[in-house]
Parts: sequence; C-alpha cells; structure tokens
Amino acid sequence: MTDSEKRSFRSQPSVCPFCGVGCGIEYHPSSGTARGWPAPVNRRGEICPKGAAAFDAVDDDERLTEPLVRDGGRLVKSSWKEAFRRIVEAYSTFLHEDGADALAFFASSNCTNEENYLLQKVARLLGTNNIDNCARLCHSSTVAAMQARFGLGAMTNTLEDLKDADVYFIIGANPAEQHPIIFRSYLLPAIRNGTDLVHIDPRQNDTTRPASLHLPVRPGYDIPLLNSIAATIVDEGLHDEAFVHDRTSGFDEFRSFLEEVDIEENAALSGVDADDLRRAAHLYGEAERAAIITGMGMSQHHCGTDNVHALLNLALLTGNIGKPGVGVNPLRGQNNVQGASDVGALPDVLPGYQSVLDDEARARIADEWGVEPPSTPGLTEVELTHRFGDDIRGAYVFGENPIVTEPNANRVADAFDSLEFLVVHDIFRTETAEYADVVLPGSTWAEKAGTVTNTDRQVMRMRTNADLPGNARRDLDIIRELGSRLTDLEFNYDEPAAVFEEITRVSPIYAGMTYDGIGTASQRWPYPKDASSGVGILHVDEYESGDERATLVPIEHVNPVDSIDDDELVLTTGRVLQHFNSGAVTRRSGVLMRMRSEDVLQIHPDDAFDRGISDGDTVQVENDRGSVTIQVDVTPAIRRGTVFATFHYADPLINTLVPDELDSVAKIPEYKHTATRVTLVTDS
Repeated sequence: MTDSEKRSFRSQPSVCPFCGVGCGIEYHPSSGTARGWPAPVNRRGEICPKGAAAFDAVDDDERLTEPLVRDGGRLVKSSWKEAFRRIVEAYSTFLHEDGADALAFFASSNCTNEENYLLQKVARLLGTNNIDNCARLCHSSTVAAMQARFGLGAMTNTLEDLKDADVYFIIGANPAEQHPIIFRSYLLPAIRNGTDLVHIDPRQNDTTRPASLHLPVRPGYDIPLLNSIAATIVDEGLHDEAFVHDRTSGFDEFRSFLEEVDIEENAALSGVDADDLRRAAHLYGEAERAAIITGMGMSQHHCGTDNVHALLNLALLTGNIGKPGVGVNPLRGQNNVQGASDVGALPDVLPGYQSVLDDEARARIADEWGVEPPSTPGLTEVELTHRFGDDIRGAYVFGENPIVTEPNANRVADAFDSLEFLVVHDIFRTETAEYADVVLPGSTWAEKAGTVTNTDRQVMRMRTNADLPGNARRDLDIIRELGSRLTDLEFNYDEPAAVFEEITRVSPIYAGMTYDGIGTASQRWPYPKDASSGVGILHVDEYESGDERATLVPIEHVNPVDSIDDDELVLTTGRVLQHFNSGAVTRRSGVLMRMRSEDVLQIHPDDAFDRGISDGDTVQVENDRGSVTIQVDVTPAIRRGTVFATFHYADPLINTLVPDELDSVAKIPEYKHTATRVTLVTDS
C-alpha cells in the first residue's frame, strides 16, 4: 500500500472475527496488530494466535476495493451505480417471471446481527424465506434436537458457571484448538483443580492431553456408544431418580429400550473398549455436576439430530440440567453463527426463533415492517444449491464461500455455474466470487460497528478500528441500498443502533436489551422485556418450552451414508488452531501460514504400512465424488481405519469427497464420515 493510500487506524474495543468465543480485541498502535482487552469472555485480555493476527486481513493487498461486474466472461471494475443496476435488473426479471422463490440469500455467520437481520428482512419483504447461513453446516442438528426437547437450541449454561463442574464430558469437539480461550481460561483451570475430563473423539488432540479418559469412537457410531453409557447408568443405578420423576417423562419405556442394549456389542460397534465405556458412564453418572460440551463431531452427520437426542438423554437421566456446572453446551464455530440464527437468517424461523408458520408472530412482524413475511418455509443452504439452475435462478452470497465449504464440492461448483445471476458480497475475491456476475466489496470486522452473539448467548458490541480501503463500503450500507432498490420500503437506518432497536421490537429473546446498555460489557438472551437482566442458566424450574418435563427418547443407530469396503478408510474432517473456516481470510494473511501439522492427512501407522505409505509421502484420496492429493502425517493419534484432514483450503479441497445427503430433520450434511481410498502417489 503506498503512502497516499495509507488508512487511518484507531483503538476501540471490538470483538474477534473468528470463533464463537467472542474475545475482545482492538488495534495496537505500536505493533499494527490486534491486542486483547478485558472483555466479557477474555477477562484478562488473553487472545489466541488467530485473534492476534485479525488485522492481517484488514490491511491485506488482496482486499476487494472496487465493485466488479462480468464483462465478456471476465470480472472487471465497475461503479457502484452500475453494479446495483445489474442486480436490480436481473432480480426484478426473476421476481416478475417466477416469483421471489427463484432467489436465494446466503447470510453470513461472521458478520453482525444488524447486517444479517436486514438481509433476511430484504428476502422476506420480497416474498421468500429462502434465507440461510452456515449454521446449517455446523450445528443445525444440535439446535433441532435441543429445540424439540427443551424449547431452545442453545448452550444451556454459561462459560463462567461451567467452572463448577466435577466432570467435563466433551464429545465431538476439540476446544483446546478450536476454542482456545474457553479451554485455557475456563476448562483447564478446573481440570487442574480436579475436574475430570472424558474426551470422546476419533483422534487424540490437544484436548485429549489433560483427559482422565479418552474414547476413540468410530466416526458415525456415536449412538451405540451413548446408548451403552445410558444403559450402564440405569443398570447400575447412577441415574437421578428424583429428577427423572419430576422433570422427565417416558422413563419406563426408555428403560425397557435400554434393557435390550448389548453393551459389549455396542462397544465393539463404536470401536471403544467396553470397560472404558463403563468407566465413562461412572465418571459422568456419579458426578454431582457434569457438563456436556459438544461440537461438530456429533452434529455433522446425516443422523446428527438423532446423535444429539441420544446425548440429551444422558443429561436428563442424571439430572444435569438447570443448575451451575452442568447442561448441554454446544460450542459454536464462527463469531456470530449464534446471532445470525437468532435474528432470523434461517428458512423456517423469523427473528427470535419464531416459526414462519406462526400466524401471530408474522402479524407482530408485519406491524413493524408494514409487510407480512411469507408463511411457507424456505429451502436450506444445501437444498438451495441443489436447486440452482432449476427452481433457483439468482443468488446473493454474503460473506461466505460455499464453493469451498459445502459438501460434494464438484457438484456445488456445477450448481453455481448453472445460476443465471450470482451476486457475491465479500472482502476478498474468493473461489465463490469467481462464479459471480457482480462482486460487491464489503467491510472487515474492524471497519464497522454492530453486535454479535457468542457461544454462551452473550450479545456484545463491535466498534470501528479502521477506515475502509478504496471504494469499499460498510456491509450494513450495502444491504440497506439493496433493500431500498429492490423493495418499495425505505431502509433509513442511520447506524447499527437503529437496526438493533428494531431487532428488540420483533425478537422476544432480545426484547429487554438496549444497544447503550450493552456498552463494553454484554447482555445475554433470553432477555425478556422489562426484565432487569438476561437469563444465564436455562431450564431451572421448567424448560424454555414451558413444559415441566422433557421426554426421554429411545434412539436407534443409523448407519452412515457411505458403507466401507475392506480397502477403504473413513475420512473425517475438522478445524485447526492456525486457520479458520474456508481459509478465505486466514490463508490470505501474511502471518498465519500453512504449517506441516495442519495441511496433511493424518493416518494410523498400521493403515499406512498396509498401503506402503511413509510419513511425508504424497497420497491420492479418492471416492466416487472426486479425488484430492495431499501429504500424509503418519501418527497413532488417529484411530485405525480412519483418516483426518482439515477443510480449510481450496487446495486440497477436502469437501470434494464429502457426501451431500442430509439429515431428515435439520438438513445438515454428513461431513464426519466419508468412504475413501488412499493410495501412494509415485513419480511417473
């Protein structure tokens, strides 16, 4: 960047743009990097390596600074006026010829509540519920199960009260690497003071190191494992009889179901030692306070909702609901994946998780908007891409990179290629932007203000730390103009505070919050109107559904989509500390470079030996969906029969191999179990 192009930076307390922890960061004038400040979550100002490098993307030379439009097959610079003219012309044609359901809107779970709220409002004012965000790809099954059983699909407890747990039951999550401030500032001190950790994961990782017990579950076989733990708890009288009597229903039927569970057989099916399984049941069942902490290893299956239902049974059997140090606590992936869903960027619910089928909810929103939102649920993110070029003619993708993040990536690329008109609104020219007809240059986290909601339901404020580069615009201003050009309504919001005030008027769970009241602290939902504060621990006397009892539900095992032949290995995927999501932000920065420990395929020594593979070799990983080439890391950390790779990169694009069959309830794909053949690449 030349001297004439230098931008103004300033230190104002804001929120890290990466994971769902929600650490406070701000500009550090002397170093030009991010530093922490004592915020609601990172109270000592501690941050992780990603947070420290958060300004790299802000001042990156590859930033989009001018609108781009497609001309003769190429993307060329354009004026904002021309870019919006093309959007309005194309979308108006589709609306006139096929109606609003010919359009798809992808919201952004790493952008603010206000931006996501306005985008879903634009979609619904046009007449479609085809609005979704990448929560669909990570925790939608967790939300579905918890919503059905408890009435709310969010973390039941607070990070602070989890310090009171006697046992952490961490399943399908690796918080030491994926949520490091939660792990090091909240969980690890308790572990050092005597809290036991049971870690259930197909591989050993940094979370496993302090564990009392590790169960290396076979991917796709969580239900047999959890049913066996439940059977052990009931058979050995470890369940909380008073809680079961007062706060659950269906125990007799559930006990009869568990009596048919063969623990030895299920242990073998799930790939764990039966004695270790029983020990896990005793650690969890005998604890006075046991907290379940769960992640995408549980949710990202075509039976993800059933997986979570089986997990909820454990909490209900043992009375680990409604008090400090217990509960079921999903750790959310991106910094506002919780908030984007809270404010209605989902196809079946309005702001505050009010069903689009609810006549009263739609009427209340109509009183605010002047237009009633549509009553027919829209399509989810993956369902939308499956309809591109058919029912869906145009799409608006805001701050996401689905070409890299969605499953069965070759099919996704073909789908985007078939769209008649694609708008991408982002800060970099991502892989998805290469398919766009119009690209709109937006703002990074440091160039805007607004609110985000972290993993334990705390709403916090972001503040501007940098000017915009070139002719880029703030995301909220772009969506305001989109709304005013496409609808008959004015989008006259002077600042994010005005949008937030509207959110509190239409969303019951945010009703008692105020923008000024958040300040440099936080407010937690549910925060009812006229209440003095938000609710920390959920389901204390009754469930948020209003019911006094939650049902214990028998859950049968569901086989993975892919069957495994003798020569095949199961591929499972996940995140690492140094990079984030599709890598669109972190891999373009100059600090968080690829490391040998992350851009590899982990394979067990026995599986490597059987295939003539040595550490550091290059292999081809393939199935009927495609193939990728990648180096291997031969390590006993991964269970035999399973290989692991990150999904952070467009090269190698691991999601090429992943199936796109969906959970029947939550419509989440199966990222965690893929049949693959792994072969050594030899020089020709």
